[in-house]
Amino acid sequence: MKVSILIVLLVAVLASGAVASSSSTTAGQSRSVLYGHVKSVSHTSRGYQLKLDPAWWLTGSAAEHACGCKPVANDYYVVDETHRLLTFPVRSDAHVTVLVRGGTASIPVAELAQIVAGKNPKHRRLLEPKAGFWLRFSQTYPSPVLSLEQQYQP
Repeated sequence: MKVSILIVLLVAVLASGAVASSSSTTAGQSRSVLYGHVKSVSHTSRGYQLKLDPAWWLTGSAAEHACGCKPVANDYYVVDETHRLLTFPVRSDAHVTVLVRGGTASIPVAELAQIVAGKNPKHRRLLEPKAGFWLRFSQTYPSPVLSLEQQYQP
């Protein structure tokens, strides 16, 4: 019985990877989307470099199986197992959206780097400075991050 439950859980978690990571083609350019927590952003000679702790943002039955609960609190469940950091180049002109009191704000990558480092240079009323981001990046080498959108988590 335990083995069959474990197999069902494993299949659900693996199948749910499509929820947290997907691909699309826009205007002839192939892009992918990945969810995770930004751990650092540093300036390089070619723009910026981002370190991401990827996670799976699960909903529906995959979330129920992963957390072992029904219903799932707030209709989502985040699986973050390894805390292994992935490194991505980030374009200097990447679109960054963060959550602020009353909505969202578009900020430059340089400001995101300071926020991730624990600073708030523009004194923005940040709603959730530690919340995860959805990264959209090109699938064309070197696969730079094109945009980052912070995800609200109730």
